[in-house]
Amino acid sequence: MNFQVTVLKILVSYPDGFAVMEDLKRDMAILATSGRDWADRTKRLASRVPDLDIFSQGLVERISGGWRLTSKGRDVLAFMEARPAPSEPSPASVVDEASQPAFEIAPLPPLPQLADRAKRRRERRERRREARERARANAS
Repeated sequence: MNFQVTVLKILVSYPDGFAVMEDLKRDMAILATSGRDWADRTKRLASRVPDLDIFSQGLVERISGGWRLTSKGRDVLAFMEARPAPSEPSPASVVDEASQPAFEIAPLPPLPQLADRAKRRRERRERRREARERARANAS
């Protein structure tokens, strides 16, 4: 279940909700190793829609080497992230509705700036290079 919530969260951060498999795997690895907070957050989100199945419910579609988040997927993710209300609709009704969502869609947080992503990419590359150099030095 956490895997499916993580996929939704990753895809919503990409332009048009589309990401190639390489990017998905990289982002999944980063989030999976980011600590207990991420695991707790995905469990909390998953509890809002207990029978979540991103493919059979049409929330994510597989196309040309990647996955794309559908508008229905965005709606379900927004429902999972919305604060619980006393008279909240059942999770099954939100997933089953294909046309209009039964809730107000909150504005999406701004995407990370390209400079931030590039900086993190450079930092990861630098750490890998340093680790390779240490390994070579230890091997000789």
